Amino acid sequence: MPTILPGSAQFETAVYGTIFAERARVVARLQVGDQLILVPDAPGVESPSVWVHAPGGDVVGHVSPELSRWMVQRMLDGARYGAVVSGVATADTESWKRLTMTVTRT
Repeated sequence: MPTILPGSAQFETAVYGTIFAERARVVARLQVGDQLILVPDAPGVESPSVWVHAPGGDVVGHVSPELSRWMVQRMLDGARYGAVVSGVATADTESWKRLTMTVTRT
């Protein structure tokens, strides 16, 4: 995927970490168009991430470290982002390409 500039109003990105714990089961029940919830780590975390949750709260994964570097601080400063599933691939697809989402600053 192309580089996403800090402050982009809308972009598509992969969700990382979808194969750990029971996350693959959560991914399997998602469909294109489903809403996702984005939650930044709390202040003070050494390498903070933006976590991706399915409806109901199950953790699906996180955005890339590159995106987290600027998204976390913006979110902690009050920026809000919404996300929807834009693609779900099969289990034989590389884990970092299995779930993609469109993120929109609201």
